[in-house]
Amino acid sequence: MTLTRHHGGIIILLSFTVAMLLTIMPLSDGLRSWRPDWVTLTLIFWCLALPYRVSVVSGFMVGLLLDVLTGTLLGQHALALSIIAYVCVRLHQRIRIYPMWQQALTVLVMLVLHQLLTLWIDSTIGRPARPLAYWLPSLVGALLWPFVYRFLTSVRINFQVQ
Repeated sequence: MTLTRHHGGIIILLSFTVAMLLTIMPLSDGLRSWRPDWVTLTLIFWCLALPYRVSVVSGFMVGLLLDVLTGTLLGQHALALSIIAYVCVRLHQRIRIYPMWQQALTVLVMLVLHQLLTLWIDSTIGRPARPLAYWLPSLVGALLWPFVYRFLTSVRINFQVQ
């Protein structure tokens, strides 16, 4: 057994920071419903790329921070992102060998799962039903997945994140 030193923890944190900033960036009402779930896309990438470093605990911590930033019920995103991270880590070897279009479909399923979990929590606490446009961010996120994947892969290679 060899001990290796991990590099790039700051880069992983910076990518989550940028995703959080993109999530809270003000947009017009028309564009707001098209905003992809940047934090979930970033979490999915890092769980697939480095499942031994970014996993369920990371998803929980990022979810708690997202709850605080967006003002949602504390633990709502933490629960959803923990489950997403668990699924990603559990299936990372399969998902990584899929062609890009199948990865995008898998990401779509995970993004819809995230929205279903938050919708379930919202309905449990008595918030009103969401309009049909509620599902657009999942579709946009799946369409953007190839670009997010390539961008974060180049960041990972350039900064030697291991």
